[in-house]
Amino acid sequence: MLGRRAEDYLEIIHELSKERGYTKIKDISAKLNVKPASVSEMVSKLSKQGYVIYGKRLFVGLTPKGREVAESVKERREILVKFLTTLGVPKKIAEEDACIIEHVLNPETVKQLKNFVRFVEDSPAINPKWLEHFKEFCEKGTHPCEKISVKC
Repeated sequence: MLGRRAEDYLEIIHELSKERGYTKIKDISAKLNVKPASVSEMVSKLSKQGYVIYGKRLFVGLTPKGREVAESVKERREILVKFLTTLGVPKKIAEEDACIIEHVLNPETVKQLKNFVRFVEDSPAINPKWLEHFKEFCEKGTHPCEKISVKC
């Protein structure tokens, strides 16, 4: 099982190598704001584990195994950002939190979050009533349905 740091490296390598199919240590170093020596050390470890192809002083590319992990991490982050912003969390905070949370969630939790986000996105109404009620609850602290005798 890869740790958070290793997953972050794979995701950054994936992002940086979209155009050329590879990236360089200095690019990863700049993106993660760490020393090139630290990047080289991690990339060497990931290479030994079969996640990256590393040509010392030349390039870093993902293996199919590394690409699969990177894409999975990216998908988890995107799902979390959508979920958190749906709850009303500002996007910048949602992105920061998602970056932390994405590494610790059980796959079953991710699956259900994905289903929930898809459910909200595919909702036939632009602003579902329950979502509007939730936003009102967040603003005022009381459930809108308590004020009326009609079922919500």
